[in-house]
Amino acid sequence: MIKSMTGFGRSEHSDGKRSITVEIKSVNHRYGDISVKMPRRYSFAEEKIKNTVKKTVSRGKVDVSVIVENLTEDDMTVKLNTMVAKQYVDNLGELQGTFGLSGEITLQFLATLPDVMKAVPDVEDEDEVCRAIQVPLKQAVENLDYMRTIEGEKLAEDLLKRGDFIRSLVKKIEERSPLVTEAYSEKLRERIKELIGNHVTVPEDRILLEAAIFADKCSITEELVRLDSHMIQLKRILEKSDQPAGKKLDFLVQEMNREANTIGSKANDIEITNFMLEIKSEIEKIREQVQNIE
Repeated sequence: MIKSMTGFGRSEHSDGKRSITVEIKSVNHRYGDISVKMPRRYSFAEEKIKNTVKKTVSRGKVDVSVIVENLTEDDMTVKLNTMVAKQYVDNLGELQGTFGLSGEITLQFLATLPDVMKAVPDVEDEDEVCRAIQVPLKQAVENLDYMRTIEGEKLAEDLLKRGDFIRSLVKKIEERSPLVTEAYSEKLRERIKELIGNHVTVPEDRILLEAAIFADKCSITEELVRLDSHMIQLKRILEKSDQPAGKKLDFLVQEMNREANTIGSKANDIEITNFMLEIKSEIEKIREQVQNIE
């Protein structure tokens, strides 16, 4: 099944202690690249998150966002730093004495100074948190995969149509190709007549020999067969592949281009050249679409 590398998935979950929201978006990338954005206190779960995503997504740039909102207040502890408070008191007292300042250092004022009192998260059960995150994560990955699958079906449908169109053009070139040699033979006869007139008879076998040499030099039969074979392979991959096929299709497109360029360089006919321009245009569109496939 062909899948796109572009998609989005989202899911939410609450276990009574915390509400977790997971969002995943993926875009095209040559390799697999997964990044996770989440609160630092839960960074211990990052590797497990990546491993879960890797089970479904093998290629593409994937951004995972994890938002955790605590629903209870018993996961925070307010800690008093008496050493910091003492330094504030000592320094403020020194300022009073040095500059002759009046005023009192009150409890209310001291409590507002930085780092005197700080809310610190309690140590959480890591396994419990990981299990809680996995619930919305797996659903978000499933939603992402569904979107990538739907988009992949559309891509496959478009590529199949382009492949069929190229095969129809190859068929026309195959029908046109033998006529090129015949046209060359006729032009050769006319050219000889222009040069020497009707006073000298040129042996027909000599003209046929020259036409045979021309036909061999300009033969594109093998290239047409290979190009048509590539289109058959394209269809087979799109319809029957059960593994990520993006890299395989990328290589196949390179082979298509190679055959198309050879045919274009050997074609000695304006009609075949025009057909090849259409084929190369379609191959380029296929190449662009393949970049979106996992």
